[in-house]
Amino acid sequence: MAQSSNFDFDLIVIGSGAGGSAAATIAAREGKRVAIVEAETFGGDSPNWSDVPTKALIHAARLYDEAKHGEKFGLRGSMMGYNYPLVRNWKNLAVQRTGAGNNRRYYESHGISAFNGSAHFLSPNEITVNRRHLSSASFLIATGSSWTTPNIQGLDDAGFQTPRTLLDLIRPPKSLFIIGGGSHGVEFAQLMATFGTRVYIAEKAGRLLPKLDEEVGELIEKTLEEQKGVSVLTHSRVLSVVKEGITKTVLYTRGGVEKSIKVEEVLIAAGREPELDLGLENASVKYTPKGVDVNDHLQTTAKHIYAAGDVLGRQRYTHSALLESQVAVHNILHRGKIVPDYTAMPGIISTTPEIAHVGLSEDDCIRRDLSINKAIAPLNIIARSNTSDFRNGFVKLITDKKGVLLGGTIAAPSAGEMIHEIGLAVKYNLTAEQLAATPHAFLSWSEAIRVAANRLI
Repeated sequence: MAQSSNFDFDLIVIGSGAGGSAAATIAAREGKRVAIVEAETFGGDSPNWSDVPTKALIHAARLYDEAKHGEKFGLRGSMMGYNYPLVRNWKNLAVQRTGAGNNRRYYESHGISAFNGSAHFLSPNEITVNRRHLSSASFLIATGSSWTTPNIQGLDDAGFQTPRTLLDLIRPPKSLFIIGGGSHGVEFAQLMATFGTRVYIAEKAGRLLPKLDEEVGELIEKTLEEQKGVSVLTHSRVLSVVKEGITKTVLYTRGGVEKSIKVEEVLIAAGREPELDLGLENASVKYTPKGVDVNDHLQTTAKHIYAAGDVLGRQRYTHSALLESQVAVHNILHRGKIVPDYTAMPGIISTTPEIAHVGLSEDDCIRRDLSINKAIAPLNIIARSNTSDFRNGFVKLITDKKGVLLGGTIAAPSAGEMIHEIGLAVKYNLTAEQLAATPHAFLSWSEAIRVAANRLI
């Protein structure tokens, strides 16, 4: 990227979340004149309202739940209670500690000009922010996505929560109806139920977590129902929500039968849409409601404008947005273009058991008409399940007919830490035999990976 004195900046990054922050910092380190524009709170979704605060609350809930059920280990925990304002204080401290939330000063300390306001393209090389005109040789669009409001009669009038607003409630609701059985829906179902909320979760598909392997949805449904008293309503569609005093009546259909439930709160966790209100037409950038159009190098239809993160409408992981940010800025700064490699991009769902997956699922393989072998190792066959008294989980591995790892799914207490071994195998075309031959420490949860691999030899 050649610097041009005709413009205010060499690069303007629109959005300070994972899709934008890495690019801005890297370009500044390379001596470029960089600006970053943020419409809301600096740091974006992940540290302020998503990953960090949610996982902090989930960690507190797990500790509370384990302590409360410690009788089997000889621990008197039945009288355990919690102080929710103090739990929220912990969540806020965790956000503060990461340093990534509300971090405008971070950018300014790196010589990056930071602007708070909505960016709007006036031309291919010029935007306006709070009526201030800024020009740049190159741009990176990393505006992310926001929760969508489904078209449900009365929902707007009745009021509802999103995974973002639910974090700031002063107490857990007495009852909660969750619309959407994806990763956010099941995380919040378990979290709120642990703190005593009566939870209902509705999903249009025939199982929770419909994008993952069937065994995962079945396990999480069983766990939520049997351990947390959650009512799982699969094959269900919400028809209307009506506010009646301090409660809300949710009308839904299941199996062709209309039913209604009164709850204190409704949570929408059924989809996000890219933030596209940027005047992209003025910059000759093509897009659809699903996201900005880019080529393999993350370049838009305007050659000097790139895009990364949720605004692409692809994977919705913070770590994939970070990868795309790094790839995009490399391609902006250098002639030799590179492409993002999503081969071993893991996904983690912070339920108990934790769910982690990488590579192709069984459904992915069926859609691609691939011939595969698969094996499942239940957690209860390894010694760690006895010492920890945790038996509900498994490791599932999928290989091609030559034994090369294509993907894997783990449901276990430390699945998010374990998945990278399988990710490494998928990325570098290792075989199940090689995985099984790798020594695994006795009494680690990862022994289940070795067992599953051994079943594929």
